[in-house]
Amino acid sequence: MFFLHAYKTGNMHHAWILSGPQGIGKATLAYKIARFMLSADENKKEQYSSLNVSEKSTVFQQIANGSNPDLMVLERDYTKTDRKKITDAIKNGEPLNEEEKSKLKKSAFIVIDDVRKVNEFLSKTSYNDGWRVVIIDSADDMNKNAANALLKILEEPPARTLILLISHNIGSLLPTIRSRCAKLPVKALKDVEVASLLRRYRSDLSETMIDKLVEMSSGSIGQAILYADHDAAEIYDKMCAILCARRNYALSDLLEWTAEMAADSEKFDILQGLIIKFIKDNMETAQNPEKLYECWQAAEHGFTDCVTVNMDKRFMLINLLNKICKVL
Repeated sequence: MFFLHAYKTGNMHHAWILSGPQGIGKATLAYKIARFMLSADENKKEQYSSLNVSEKSTVFQQIANGSNPDLMVLERDYTKTDRKKITDAIKNGEPLNEEEKSKLKKSAFIVIDDVRKVNEFLSKTSYNDGWRVVIIDSADDMNKNAANALLKILEEPPARTLILLISHNIGSLLPTIRSRCAKLPVKALKDVEVASLLRRYRSDLSETMIDKLVEMSSGSIGQAILYADHDAAEIYDKMCAILCARRNYALSDLLEWTAEMAADSEKFDILQGLIIKFIKDNMETAQNPEKLYECWQAAEHGFTDCVTVNMDKRFMLINLLNKICKVL
């Protein structure tokens, strides 16, 4: 592995971008690297042939419990309203249960105040004079100010610091950030691997459904499981029926379906990926691929606006689907 070779030869870069489609294991790899870096003996570099760390080790257990002092994970924080819910629950001695936690909402972006926490973390002395590791999951979620704040850290990183940026779309990152990081592309899984994992983790699925989910997930087991748990195949089939009817779709079907999607936040989030997939799949056969690409951009902007400026979800979906129908 490229990362292990860099470590053993003393050519370790201080920052790495782990890139590839969402749900293919980039975060899993980032945590694997973190466990290795925080437990490896640098006087015995030649003995390591993999990044594997025993599950019984102290570092493995600490990271699993979120208690390792030399690891920081930066993600989108909860909204101010939901952070207050968490704080109030702790103060009252009644922590939120799993169902309540699942309903909490996170901010649309990683903001500059979040990145400042990285500076605070790196200003502290590491345990036993060892490495400190920061995982940013995902770097794509940073807004402009946060990205610029991170850039300053990347320009002058403290000694023995490793920063791992997870990116689902490396092209969306600032060129200056990309230029200061080593690249570690993570390949999508093969279809047979996704199918095998689905059989293991969702044993109740039929082979027909497994085949459909494999095709929909594009090598991402994370996406495949998410789709399996939220009836995404049914959502996709209904969406395709509307879009493939082009401008002859039944208005009542469109209104009923968009109302259902807009009312369910999880289905609405999943729908963005399904719309992008549909556009990709039809790009080559489209009569006007340039216009269909504009639909792709409209989808990305529309879903973002629903979060950032509270655009009406149903209105956005109706306009977007109608726009796609016109160019197919």
